[in-house]
Amino acid sequence: MSLSNPLTSATVALSGPDNSGKTKQLGILLRRLGPAGTSGGTLDAHDPRWPAIVAGPGGMGGWWWEHGPVEEVADVLASSYLERARRLGDAPVRLIDRGIPMLEATLAATVAVREGLSADAAADRALKLLEPFRAGLAGAEAAEFGVLLLHHEDPEVGTARALSHEKSVTPGYAEYQRHLHTQIHRLAADGRWSNVIVVNGRPVVEIQDELRQVVHPAVPAVPARALPGVRVVALGGLSECGKSSAGEYLRVHHGHARLKIGYLLEDAARWAGVADPYQLHPVVRAELLVDALDRYCAAHHFLDRVTVESLHEYDSAAELRRMLGGQLSILYLDAEPEVRARRGTAGPVDVVDRDEVKTSRGADRIAGLAHVLVDNNGSRLRLERQLDMVALGARWPLRTPAVAPVNTLGLPVPLESYLSELLDRTTVQQPPVIDLLAVTGSGARGKYQKGWSDLDVFVIADPAGTAELRRVLERLEVDLGGVKLGLTVLTEGECRSGMVTSRLLHVLALLGSGSLAAQWCRPGLVLPAPDLAADVAASVKAGVQGAVEIRRQLLKGAPDLRALYKVTALLAKVLLRFSGVEVSADADALAAVLSEAAGAGPRLLTEDRGDRDQAVALAELELVRDARRDRAQAVVLAELVLGRWLATTALPGGQ
Repeated sequence: MSLSNPLTSATVALSGPDNSGKTKQLGILLRRLGPAGTSGGTLDAHDPRWPAIVAGPGGMGGWWWEHGPVEEVADVLASSYLERARRLGDAPVRLIDRGIPMLEATLAATVAVREGLSADAAADRALKLLEPFRAGLAGAEAAEFGVLLLHHEDPEVGTARALSHEKSVTPGYAEYQRHLHTQIHRLAADGRWSNVIVVNGRPVVEIQDELRQVVHPAVPAVPARALPGVRVVALGGLSECGKSSAGEYLRVHHGHARLKIGYLLEDAARWAGVADPYQLHPVVRAELLVDALDRYCAAHHFLDRVTVESLHEYDSAAELRRMLGGQLSILYLDAEPEVRARRGTAGPVDVVDRDEVKTSRGADRIAGLAHVLVDNNGSRLRLERQLDMVALGARWPLRTPAVAPVNTLGLPVPLESYLSELLDRTTVQQPPVIDLLAVTGSGARGKYQKGWSDLDVFVIADPAGTAELRRVLERLEVDLGGVKLGLTVLTEGECRSGMVTSRLLHVLALLGSGSLAAQWCRPGLVLPAPDLAADVAASVKAGVQGAVEIRRQLLKGAPDLRALYKVTALLAKVLLRFSGVEVSADADALAAVLSEAAGAGPRLLTEDRGDRDQAVALAELELVRDARRDRAQAVVLAELVLGRWLATTALPGGQ
């Protein structure tokens, strides 16, 4: 079927060996399609001989493997495939389990076992048995958009995985599966399916997403994706454990859409024509929940994170884990019974009564399925920090910082010696006093200027090491030679929960991207790497602080020249970030803002300004250079940059 000619209606045939997930995937897709889709049903519904076969000696298995002539087996199977194709109807999307190539593979594997044939001989034998139906089968196959699911690229591995799902396996069945996989892989190599998807143990929804991606271009009625990139946080726990508080916090502070499981189930049930979803098997309820999530997120395509509450049913929760895989995080909130009893607005007896209902469904056992156990016996502040770690952990990857020795920074010799001695006294002993040390600011960029720059140092350390770190710093203070040490110390927990200033978030982002190297890092330490969007968004707070500090300096009788210059440069960097320009050096940032203010776009200090009015361009550069040593020029520069910032807050219409 040609992808260049999308079809308004089509037959999608999903094939694959046993236990590859065909039925599950077709069921999910059929439910999602609603009235636009129809199922071809089972093969035994399409030939009148099946009831007698099932009722005969040994049932279907006895007929298939023992007393049914292989010619009859081929006839019944081929007739069933053809009749199913004829009865598919005119729905926009017709879904069938096992396309025409599977008939050939199944029959070849059957005769290989029954007649002791090699793979090649069995393939030839199957073609001869199907010869009377060749024209009809060719026409039916041409009308299919065929997709094949494979357990694995290696048929032997695939066979083992198919058999692992069976409760018991006879030698004959194992031999059949081996032949079936061989035949399926042969036909796949011959190009009998439009697309091949290798399952390889991946989650159900990930396979569904890939299935839709390969089918949608040819059959637009099939949705293009299934929950692409959506992170689902499912909240579980007994009564009054804090699930609602957790869901609301994640909504307000981390942008999660907050959804109720009851609403989703009822919505899916209406779509599927189910009167009471709570009468269904828990596994089916999980499928309905995923279907409702899929449709909701497709209608709100901007969503990439949602919470669902509350998980009360163990079997449904287990199925959600299997279906969503890494897209799902189950958070189980736990609190002692007496704590939860105090929180209940209707009294402790009400809490106990509700707990009995929930535990009867296995709500307490969901703790064993949870990705994160949240202790909610303490303060709200403690709960929120745990939730921060969960939310940010899903968005900020953990990375091992790069390390560069102190002598690569190009610092003055006394400062290089100071840092080396600091590291010797804090990292040699076991356990080390610190977990990480990184020089930041101009000292990290090779731009340190004696008499102007501070020595900015970022340290991660456990609170237990604070006293020893203080003693080391006191002993080494004289070695700084009057240079101001800008030392910032955080714990690993503060980094993971995002409890850092915008400047320190930027440091974490630089460490995570490799743009900044640490001078020492404890083996095994990993730190969150905030994404650029989070880094830029957080920098607004630095801009607010900078604008306040500029005015504080300007209102002094004699502003601190160095402090005014640096805070003006900070505000300039924030302004540039929202123009998509990242600048580290103070002078470059100031020059770029001046250039942008003149309507020429942001240009760094060293960039060509030949297309500008030379007198204006020269004046800009001189202002940036003079502002470092001339207080009046620093004030002019600060007022200009502050004006650019305040222009973004101007009231509409001169109000």
